[in-house]
Amino acid sequence: MNKTKTSSLHSISKTLELIELIADGSSSHKLATLAGRIGLSHIKTSRLLTMLMERGFVEHDKEHGSYLPGINSIRLSQKILDNQNVMKVAKPFMESLEKAHDEAVYVVFMKDTDVIFMDMVDTEQQVKAAPIIGQKFPFFTNAAGKVIMAFEPRDYLHKYLKKVFRKTSPQELERFERELSDIRTNRVAVDVGGLGEGITTIAVAITDYAGKVLGALALMGPSFRLLTERLDQEIIPSLLGNAQLLSEKFGYAGAC
Repeated sequence: MNKTKTSSLHSISKTLELIELIADGSSSHKLATLAGRIGLSHIKTSRLLTMLMERGFVEHDKEHGSYLPGINSIRLSQKILDNQNVMKVAKPFMESLEKAHDEAVYVVFMKDTDVIFMDMVDTEQQVKAAPIIGQKFPFFTNAAGKVIMAFEPRDYLHKYLKKVFRKTSPQELERFERELSDIRTNRVAVDVGGLGEGITTIAVAITDYAGKVLGALALMGPSFRLLTERLDQEIIPSLLGNAQLLSEKFGYAGAC
């Protein structure tokens, strides 16, 4: 490993140590104390703290000279807790869907412009899609990402898509917006091949009391088993019904 890479990893390690110390909140965190705890000079520690303050992960209480968790640290912690809560509540619904349809079921969350397949209940079928738990994909490549994005406010969505698809033609951007509009109307997204050749994914949104999308339930399997008739008559109604019941756990009162 070269010297530059070693130095970068050391800085990252010390930055994470700082975040952990400040997040502890059990004592006053002043510059001298923090520098001593992570084993760096006051100057180097101050530089790391300045970087964290610029990104909103740390705040400086000038009156007392101490450092506190910033708003972005709080938001990140809350998001992690929220996702863990969704996964816990979603598990019985995932197990029920897998038992009913004998196909893999995932709970999926959005992170920046990607979706992450966070938890799953796998099928016992001999022929099945390779597990993708923990993997992330651009939201526009798959049903789960599309169903989550489809419920964003229209103005925000248009600006967001223009930013993500900077080099896309206006016609292609309009086509994608129409696709998301159809998904919003039908409350379900289906794609074939987005997560691998011969793989079909069907996804529905998990929504809270305010109508905010928390994540998605996604059922995935080989396309030869997930034919249109089966999707329309069995899979999609079942996913929508379970998503409705799951969303009600978070206060959602919309019509199924």
